[in-house]
Amino acid sequence: MLTELLRDSHLAAFDELPSLVARYTEQAGMHDVRIYLADLRQEILREVTGKGLSAAGGGEVYAVEGTLPGRAYTSIRPQLFANSEQDRWWIPVLDGTERLGLLCGSLTDDADLEQLQAVASLVGLLVVSKRPSSDAAARLARTQAMNVAAELQWNLMPPRSFANKDVVISAAMEPAYEIGGDAFDYAIADGRVHLGIFDAMGHNSHAGLAANLVVAACRNQRRQGTDLVALGERVEEILLEHFAHETFVTSTLAELNTATGLLTWINRGHHPPVLIRAGRWTTVLHCPPAHPLGAGLETTATLCREQLEPGDRILLYTDGITEARDKQGQEFGLTRFTDFIIRHHADGFPVPETLRRLMRAVLHHHDGRLNDDATVVCVEWHGPSRNTQLSAAPPPVPPPGRS
Repeated sequence: MLTELLRDSHLAAFDELPSLVARYTEQAGMHDVRIYLADLRQEILREVTGKGLSAAGGGEVYAVEGTLPGRAYTSIRPQLFANSEQDRWWIPVLDGTERLGLLCGSLTDDADLEQLQAVASLVGLLVVSKRPSSDAAARLARTQAMNVAAELQWNLMPPRSFANKDVVISAAMEPAYEIGGDAFDYAIADGRVHLGIFDAMGHNSHAGLAANLVVAACRNQRRQGTDLVALGERVEEILLEHFAHETFVTSTLAELNTATGLLTWINRGHHPPVLIRAGRWTTVLHCPPAHPLGAGLETTATLCREQLEPGDRILLYTDGITEARDKQGQEFGLTRFTDFIIRHHADGFPVPETLRRLMRAVLHHHDGRLNDDATVVCVEWHGPSRNTQLSAAPPPVPPPGRS
């Protein structure tokens, strides 16, 4: 069944996936199989019907908060809805480790849960391969109009979540439909994780263009093997070539050796990274800042280093996270930000779910609407081996300046 479904999918558009999947799964003893995808803010799960979003298109919609499908989505675990008529399974649909949505279906004696999970895995690959060529997929993921700058940014960003045996990387950005000059980037190559977070001056399409240019320039230089200090200098040259001195972009550019845990980074006028150790100790990783990209000053970036320990988490963020203010003018603040991450880690939430909830908290703090972009990237290093017997290892050493 999987072989035939994969074969026929090559000539299928995004709109044809629901009927294609339903036809082949029905033949294999899986009834009423449906696809649901999350919206951009991960607040609802909307059925993919292949008929658009009109009233004729129909389709069920479930909230992520407070529903059984939402529980399957947030926990990334299958959930069973049992009733007197027919049991239904809700299975997470993933792109690697990024949550896309859910697959729902009922099983007969001719099929089992493992087979339905295999279908969900294939559906994840099919959604990702068909989505770039479909406006229907973009409409399905939106609950409101998106500005041009956000259209630019979301088409530039890598997936919001990635994981392998060495690291977990997750990111989030708000306001999702009105993002201006914030951006993030990461890539894995040759045992190294390359990271970047960017905050362009302004909150409009001009800032979005500057952020897009900087990310593209970073990727271009990085893929030529340029080291971090030289990379920052070359990116600034490119930014000045296109924008003169009309704008600037603050940035942290970093590299993590996944074998040794050595983190190196430069600060181009940006907030310093935060290190969380053993799930409870936090420290700010200070590094002498150079001028922001595009300022054209004479300061030279300093390459800074920090040796990570297994389980350490690094937070990169923009000021929209910490400087969001409530009605009384009180900032969300760095302490509230790091405490939120620590508490949810202690409660066992996956990193992507922790960041989803963080953004809800930041928006709520600012009465549902941000005046500045808010972006966060979280990187967790597993260490040389995830299977190391921690009971035989010495206790973790808190970083200098812990709080």
